[in-house]
Amino acid sequence: MSEPSSSNSETSDEIIVISRRAAPGEVDEAYETAVKNLDKFMSAAFVQAEEALDHSEVPVGCVFVHDGDIIGSGRNNVNESRDPTLHAEIVAITEIMNHCQTHDLDPAKIFAESTLYVNLEPCMMCASALQQLKIPRIFFGAVNDRFGGIFSVGNVFDYESDPPKMDIVRGFMGGKAVELLQRFYQNSNMRAPPEKRVVKVQNRETK
Repeated sequence: MSEPSSSNSETSDEIIVISRRAAPGEVDEAYETAVKNLDKFMSAAFVQAEEALDHSEVPVGCVFVHDGDIIGSGRNNVNESRDPTLHAEIVAITEIMNHCQTHDLDPAKIFAESTLYVNLEPCMMCASALQQLKIPRIFFGAVNDRFGGIFSVGNVFDYESDPPKMDIVRGFMGGKAVELLQRFYQNSNMRAPPEKRVVKVQNRETK
């Protein structure tokens, strides 16, 4: 699996608004509620990220929130499943799709009313999926400076000719997200061949 960098990621917890759906001065209760619950739901995303780390996965976790409740959660499951597509966001999206099918709900409506909280900037694959699902609000912690698909490497607004408007906010608990990545690299990926683990350590030492 291609892994995000921890050496150059921003460690600041400064909250930065990348984009807003609402016009300046326009009341947006859904956004205000999402900001109000930022600590609660980002903490829930970190629970998933910690679980990923405990399973020798890249420590990324997320939750989707709809009407004040977590409707889907996920953590990286790439190594255990040996499926390179099972990033945290994809795992959570699949959970929500299954829930909607079981309860005869319209997934398009649910996603279009939901907020994503994730500890690391989604990669380009996940960012594209989030855009196609028309997720209106995304809050992420640390910047993914190697594979970030929101704005760091790819730009989420370039994936479609007529992209939907999105609230995108970064930085909250970003330092903690970087710390988790550093712990992952210190422990190494236990499924990697020994010679590759040594290379990773050497690369860190020469930076």
